Amino acid sequence: CEPVSTQNERQLNRGGARPETRGFVPQKDIVYNKLLPYADNLDAESNEILSKIKGNLGRAVELRELWPGVLFWTRKLSTYLRLYGRKFSKEDHVLFVRLLYELVTIPKLEISMMQGFARLLVNLLKKKDLLSRDDLELPWRPLYELYDRILYSKTEHLGLNWFPRYVYDPTHTSTKSYFPESATQEMLDEWRPLLCPFDVTMQRAISYFELFLPTTLPPELQHKGFKLWFDELISLWVSVQNLPVWEVHLVNLFARLANDNIGYIDWDPYIPKIFTRILRSLNLPVGTSQMLVSRYLTNAYDINHIVIWVAALLGGPSKQAQAQLSGLFNSITSFFHPSNHGRWLMKLMKLLQRLPMSVVKRLHRERYRQPTWLTPIPESHRFTEQDITDFVESMKQPVLLAMFSKTGSLDAAQALQNLALMRPELVIPPVLEKTYPAMETLTEPHQLTATLSCMIGVARSLVAGGERFPEGPTHMLPLLMRALPGVDPNDFSKCMITFQFIATFATLVPLVDCSSAVHDRNDLTQVEREMCSASAEFEDFRDCCVVCVNRISTPEQTREEIENEKMTHLESLVELGLSSTFSTILTQCSREIFQIALQKVFNFATTNIFETRVAGRMVADMCRAATKCHPEESLKLFVPHCCTTITMITANEDVQDEEELDKELLWNLQLLSEVTRVDGDKLLPYSTQLVQILQLTLHLKCKQGYSLACNLLYHVQRSSSLIYPIEYYSVPGGFHKADKDYLPIKDWGRPGDLWNLDICWHVPNTEERAFVFYTLDLLLQPELQKLKSYAEGEQDMSRDDVLQSLSIVQHCLLGAGSLMPPLSGEPVIHSMVHLDETRLYTGVDYDLSRENYREVICRVMRKLLQHILEHSEDDTKSLFSIIKIISDLLHFKGSHKHEFDSRWKSFSLVKKSMENRLHGSKQHIRALLVDRVMLQHELRNLTVEGCEYRQVHQELLTDLLRLSTSTYSQVRSRAQDVLFTALGTYNFCCRDLIPRVLEFLEPSRTDVTQQQFKGAMYCLLGNHSGLCLANLQYWDCIALTWPAIVRSGFSSAMSLEKPSIVRLFDDLADKVHRQYETIGIDFSSCRAVALQLMNSGGPQASESVASEQEEPRGMQRQEQKNADSYLIVPISLCLLQLCCRPWKFEHISTGFLSLMLRDDHPLPSSAVLFFVESLNHDSLLVRKVAIAAVAGIMKQLKRPHKKVPVSPYDLCSIPEPDEVCVGDRPDNQWLLYDSTRLPHSQQDWEDCHFVEKTHWGYYSWPQYLMVYAPPKDQPKQGLTRDEMNEREQIVYDHFSDPAFIDKLIKFLSLEDRKGKDKFSPRRFCLFKGLFRNFGDAFLPLLWPHMERLVVDTHESAQRCVAEIISGLIRGSKHWSYSKVEKLWAMLCPLLRRALSNITVETYADWGTCIATACESRDPRKLHWLFEMLMESPVNGEGGSFVDACRLYVLQGGLAQQEWRVPELLHRLLQYLEPKLTQVYKNVRERIGSVLTYIFMIDVNLPNTQPTLSPRISEFTERILVRLKPLLDGDEEIQNHVIEENGAGEQDERTQAIKLLKTVLKWLMTSAGRSFSSAVPQQLQLLPLLFKIAPVENDDSYDELKRDAKTCLSLMSQGLLYPEQISEVLRTLKKIAGSNSWHARHSVLTYLQIMVFYNLFTFMSNQKSVSDVRGLVMSLLEDEQLEVREMAATTLSGFLQCNFLMMDTAMQAHFEALCKTRLPKRRRRELGSVVDTIPSADLVRRHAGVLGLSACILSSPYDVPAWMPQLLMNLSVHLNDTQPIEMTVKKTLSNFRRTHHDNWQEHKQQFTDDQLLVLTDLLVSPCYYA
Repeated sequence: CEPVSTQNERQLNRGGARPETRGFVPQKDIVYNKLLPYADNLDAESNEILSKIKGNLGRAVELRELWPGVLFWTRKLSTYLRLYGRKFSKEDHVLFVRLLYELVTIPKLEISMMQGFARLLVNLLKKKDLLSRDDLELPWRPLYELYDRILYSKTEHLGLNWFPRYVYDPTHTSTKSYFPESATQEMLDEWRPLLCPFDVTMQRAISYFELFLPTTLPPELQHKGFKLWFDELISLWVSVQNLPVWEVHLVNLFARLANDNIGYIDWDPYIPKIFTRILRSLNLPVGTSQMLVSRYLTNAYDINHIVIWVAALLGGPSKQAQAQLSGLFNSITSFFHPSNHGRWLMKLMKLLQRLPMSVVKRLHRERYRQPTWLTPIPESHRFTEQDITDFVESMKQPVLLAMFSKTGSLDAAQALQNLALMRPELVIPPVLEKTYPAMETLTEPHQLTATLSCMIGVARSLVAGGERFPEGPTHMLPLLMRALPGVDPNDFSKCMITFQFIATFATLVPLVDCSSAVHDRNDLTQVEREMCSASAEFEDFRDCCVVCVNRISTPEQTREEIENEKMTHLESLVELGLSSTFSTILTQCSREIFQIALQKVFNFATTNIFETRVAGRMVADMCRAATKCHPEESLKLFVPHCCTTITMITANEDVQDEEELDKELLWNLQLLSEVTRVDGDKLLPYSTQLVQILQLTLHLKCKQGYSLACNLLYHVQRSSSLIYPIEYYSVPGGFHKADKDYLPIKDWGRPGDLWNLDICWHVPNTEERAFVFYTLDLLLQPELQKLKSYAEGEQDMSRDDVLQSLSIVQHCLLGAGSLMPPLSGEPVIHSMVHLDETRLYTGVDYDLSRENYREVICRVMRKLLQHILEHSEDDTKSLFSIIKIISDLLHFKGSHKHEFDSRWKSFSLVKKSMENRLHGSKQHIRALLVDRVMLQHELRNLTVEGCEYRQVHQELLTDLLRLSTSTYSQVRSRAQDVLFTALGTYNFCCRDLIPRVLEFLEPSRTDVTQQQFKGAMYCLLGNHSGLCLANLQYWDCIALTWPAIVRSGFSSAMSLEKPSIVRLFDDLADKVHRQYETIGIDFSSCRAVALQLMNSGGPQASESVASEQEEPRGMQRQEQKNADSYLIVPISLCLLQLCCRPWKFEHISTGFLSLMLRDDHPLPSSAVLFFVESLNHDSLLVRKVAIAAVAGIMKQLKRPHKKVPVSPYDLCSIPEPDEVCVGDRPDNQWLLYDSTRLPHSQQDWEDCHFVEKTHWGYYSWPQYLMVYAPPKDQPKQGLTRDEMNEREQIVYDHFSDPAFIDKLIKFLSLEDRKGKDKFSPRRFCLFKGLFRNFGDAFLPLLWPHMERLVVDTHESAQRCVAEIISGLIRGSKHWSYSKVEKLWAMLCPLLRRALSNITVETYADWGTCIATACESRDPRKLHWLFEMLMESPVNGEGGSFVDACRLYVLQGGLAQQEWRVPELLHRLLQYLEPKLTQVYKNVRERIGSVLTYIFMIDVNLPNTQPTLSPRISEFTERILVRLKPLLDGDEEIQNHVIEENGAGEQDERTQAIKLLKTVLKWLMTSAGRSFSSAVPQQLQLLPLLFKIAPVENDDSYDELKRDAKTCLSLMSQGLLYPEQISEVLRTLKKIAGSNSWHARHSVLTYLQIMVFYNLFTFMSNQKSVSDVRGLVMSLLEDEQLEVREMAATTLSGFLQCNFLMMDTAMQAHFEALCKTRLPKRRRRELGSVVDTIPSADLVRRHAGVLGLSACILSSPYDVPAWMPQLLMNLSVHLNDTQPIEMTVKKTLSNFRRTHHDNWQEHKQQFTDDQLLVLTDLLVSPCYYA
């Protein structure tokens, strides 16, 4: 073994760049490559690969060969990044980024390709510090257009664009920093006009702001950055009260802004608001009867962004954020207690876990990170030491509570890990206090697992000690010794966490006895002396370890030994834990300790005989761990022992043929096969013995025996042929140093030094390689010979013998695979760009003079396979073995992908649990770094990207295909798995294989069996992760596969009787539909960057620029590819339509054909004809597909309408304003609906500028407002048949045919699924398209049907006519005035009739119909409709139901128009006001909902003008006048009973009650929908609600009371502006003085919720806090008992969330009240009426007791210093009169309940006397006493 780097090379490495060998300075390469044993070859290799990538990628782009050229070479580039990091010059880096950015934003690129490029682009931009804004600038618009095209596609819903299910493009996150400085202003101009809060565009605009706005501009450019929008958006955020969907995006934007500009923005004014909203978005339960608004749950803030925001606010001069954060944690600490559980808990735990991580990240950035071009944090705003301490203190309590949470201790452990990095002395001691007792108790294993997992988190901080926590290391040994009993085979989770705990500490600390140093040296500190003395205990620890290990292995002997007993999953995990822990301990201990341990293990293993399945494996693993640490000593003991035993037992002749072997023989074989897994050159001395054993045992008859022998062979070969590190000490060179001054305790917890790792590698030397080849010649050659003769029929073998030989072949291939060169042969290929495979050097020089065993095995296996398939296809075991061998022949070069993946995963987990995020810069422990270098080596070994497809591969794939379609299903499925892996590895092999798979589906072949047919179908389907052959995104493949799938319906092997085959076809069709995406056809090229890339310096590009002739050829190929592709498929599919197939295939082919619709190429006319005819197909499924397809075809046939830009300011001749002014203003008046200016003639119609989209003009105008040009510039309306093209004629002919229309309407008015049908958007699109493209041509034929359907009361008939009408209204958008007028003259009477026939089933459909018809339409175009709907919606004709429905339909229409119809809203409100006293509940509810929409426009948002629509304030005034009779009197408000509008007008009071009911409905609906709550107006109604709302929760109350209670609950949760708080408190105070105790009681519940949901806004205003306190204190002395008790509960809650402080004044006040003297009880005569009114004195005394009780109950989980005394004071009143006695008892029993769990800890706070009193009180008196 040789250490890799010598001293001088190390200096070179540290210097990083070696320009003389590379020719350039790399940006940042992967440092682990320099530690590989063959590091010297890598520079040349990477240069060569990079120059190929540059040349070929540039060339492919130039020749426009996106597939395969660009795709292939971008994949190569991403592999290059994985292998070498960013090892290219800055110039190349910039060019790569620019090229990929252009590729990502190619306009018509397929999504999957775009996502591939995007991932690579993100990877290139990941390390932000490598490229500054000066190096790179990217335009933002192309990226925005890409987003807009995908997320808001205009054609996707019509099936003209197929996108994959999940499109995620993360490019915006990395590219924002590189947008030009002018970008911010351009973005604001682009998206501000979309900010209309009533419209969906608001969500779109705000999410674009979040995605794109750059926030990293340097301070001198900030006036061009966030300063342009910050005030505007933050004031928008502050003023929105009801958590709309888009608020989350704003918060994410602010979080990013704060993090990028710490110290440049003054957040102080907003901090209380920020924390109030964070607290609200945690959705914690408050009070008892709280109603959760569902919106609060779905639109809650994202914790990941919240923690970034909070971490950025901390620090700085004002310290306000830390104060509020402490307040936040104080108020929610009790929620972390393990006894509390709910859906909110996950969020709290996430907050707890992520916040310390964000703060550590920020500290790292301030103190340890290399400065970069990003804006540094100014000195004034950096964390001071005090800031850090305050932060850790504020989080300590909740984290310690969360350790035992029901969700597990993982979150708390991660939080502790990060907190301990900052302040170990604050965090670790309390964790230790919990850990020691947990280790002592046996009864609470949950406590043990939780504390141990937290200790693992803080292990490094504990062991490292350091100046903050020097006594840390002294705890390590006591902890280790106490952890050992946790190794308990009967409690799995305890056992595993103990293993992890021991292994973690053992990795950090050398287990060396240094006790002698105490006497030898005098330079030790006190702590070091303690550590040295303690280290003497390591020997005891080792002894205990061995005992524990024996304990785990021995119970296994009692297991029944059944032959095929496998390890259970849990046992295999214990085995893994045991072996890794044991190996860590032995690696880290000194030679002396090791020697003793080895002897013990050896004796244990050789004096017992274990069964080989479970116990045997565990013991053998331990022996292996021992041998690995010091192979020489260990092999001396084990190998001779095992060899002798085995030779002795096998000396007996009969052993060879025994079916059941001797246990001792098996155990020794197992032991030998495990201990040989060590450093190869240490095995050489024993080579002859080992070969002898192999010869004796490989041909045992017993399967278990020869399997163990094969393992031995595999391990011996593998140890001698691979490259791997041979030690993992925590310091280089181990602890056996000759140096006298070396003191191991100095290395406790030391991180590895990356530059001085000195890894010892095992690199196979000549003898070892010779030995491997010797074993191959000796043992493999004869087996291959045997198999070959058997395959050629010269020799006979039994199945068991074949299996045995195959087993030997397979193990040899696995053992020596890394020394066998890969298979070679002629390539099979086609492309204009070179697609050569990357061969990486992995330290193995193949010996080409020898015969390549890989090829020999390959030849023999192919012959054998033929033989078995022909003669004994049922020998499935041999077939399994052959499939495995083929897989290894193709891919295996020394390690398997799945093993590598799981090692990488566990490496990442360990790294995460032990990393130091604060100091960063790879401060990992040495073992972890060595592991990472090894993983880098394996990664290079496994990289098989884009391999050349050679003939030998073709032959093997053909064999696999044959196996995939063989008789037995298990053989098929295993072969298919190998086949799919291979398909992903070799270029172009799919195209080669598809025709062969499709042969099995060919109807003309009669020799195909059902099994072959199924196998072929599965091959097309693919596996869940890999590719699906039926759906490769290439035209030529689709043209082959889809028709073949449909044709297979005629195959004789296909039978639809078999459910498995039907299911296969369903899955296949489903997968094609799910995965298909529209294939891109024409691409523009990004040539300029490609040329720059090919000519850039660094390694020169390997390819020359494309020549003059090649370039047109490339263009030609691209065009050719598109042209032939587009025609093949539809035509071939259409041909298939002619024959009649089984129904299943008709559905499949129709589905496939519908995927051919696209927005850039119209369908061929034959396909159009097919779809139009299919509208009347007998099958419902086909009709559904046809409806969607014809709607898409209509869009394809749509003639474009011309638009022209207009200036809105010119239209109304008003100058443009200077600043933002939102809402109704002079320059958007012309848009509004005004009945005096409606167009009533052709001329008016043409002069009117119609603006269809509702959001334009509300916030601001776009730079160019596009409106439709005048009719004379538009395409001609009402074409004759001769003027149409062929496709249009097909549609025209069919829809002009009365018979076709009759049948179509008959089908459309059929019921599909009763009760589940809804208005169908697809049918709407179909009719909209027909009327848009063909004008009113088909109306005469359709009209009679519509008149008939309107009168038909069946729901399906009504639904059908509603779909036609909405399509007709929307389709008439461009009709001339005369046609439109005629249309409405017919439609209005029809709609009137429809609305009078409306039924329960159809009212929703009519609502949708009108809403859809009005969506995105200028209201002036639809004035006939609105006037008709407004006629008199609530007229009582047809009863209350029809009234409610008419209102619903009207509401649907008006809601779509949002802010543009103030006149109609005023008219409607005027009409409804007298009708608010409706008798019928359904009409009342509907009116409530309509009112919400009427007042929706009255918002309180920044810069917004007072609205022209109705205003809430004016409406409330009018209402209050009518409610006066209820406000005045004090009597209780009863529900009126008379429900008929009988003779005679009812009195005012009854009318007012009816009115109130409707008003309540309005308040309830608006709580969830409006943007701002009208607090001042609600306050005027509050007294009334308090009067009505009942106190108890009881559902039997009437509607009025229930609604009042709901309203109060919703209003109390509302977000308040600071200026509204005093108003609210004034109103509540007033109500608290009312006579009704119900109202006083409700005030308290209202107060609880309101204060908690606005906590920090309240706390930032001292006066409000004292007002609330005064209010609660006064209600504590209320004469009504229930009110007093509620006040106590409220007070306790306020104390618990630290809203009020428990100060001496409060305590004194309560104690004074308690001392109130009670009047003596007068003796009363029997029978006299007892006076029940309590005296004022009793009330006051009770108030004092309640106050004390509230204080005690406010600390349910701890005992503050003041509590013992209060408990004593309270106990005095135990014998007072009721209700005092009851209160005291309740308080004591609650105290006992909540403090019971940790009573041992809590009782420390009391003196002995207090404890005596307390025990008396808490223990109930004995019944017999």
